[in-house]
Amino acid sequence: GDKAFAQFLADEIKEEKKIQKHKSLPKVSGGWELEVHGTEAKLVRKIAGEKITVTFNINNSIPPSADDEPQEEQKPDEQEPELTSTPNFVVEVIKDDTKQTLVLDCHYPEDEVGHEGEEESDIFTIREVSFQPTGESDWKDTNYTLNTDSLDWALYDHLMDFLADRGVDNTFADELIELSTALEHQEYIKFLEDLKSFVKCQ
Repeated sequence: GDKAFAQFLADEIKEEKKIQKHKSLPKVSGGWELEVHGTEAKLVRKIAGEKITVTFNINNSIPPSADDEPQEEQKPDEQEPELTSTPNFVVEVIKDDTKQTLVLDCHYPEDEVGHEGEEESDIFTIREVSFQPTGESDWKDTNYTLNTDSLDWALYDHLMDFLADRGVDNTFADELIELSTALEHQEYIKFLEDLKSFVKCQ
């Protein structure tokens, strides 16, 4: 059984490498520096007196496919639909002269992805906003967190503009999807390779 499993994995890896779009991770324009730790990625950008970091994790970032119908047998030449990774991402804005970090929790609404040509709609939304003490990795539950569900639209628009002024706009969000999808695929291939060695290990 293990031999067949290892063979299957080897074929699968070959296939996945064939469809891999990016041999190296795509860049995000606008002077962002990328750090990757396993499934977590961090983009950092410094502008006058501020440091902006965007963090996301590719785990569970691929939305479930819309048609959960059992697949008809696929003809060999049919392409499987492309999986796209749309992770939640957290934007932190740190001003040099304060001890506070403004944290904005953003996500891609599931029904928004794929509406090409609608200029005015944003492809991501801000879900929550809070202040966190700079330099602390754990979020404090005792800090007030603003949920945007019931937020004044004018305030929400200003928050979106605030992000856009710092380079977090639709173009950025598109490139983040591209980056995240490439990273997810790379990790998936790596996982298959690790699984193959694990299965073959006697």
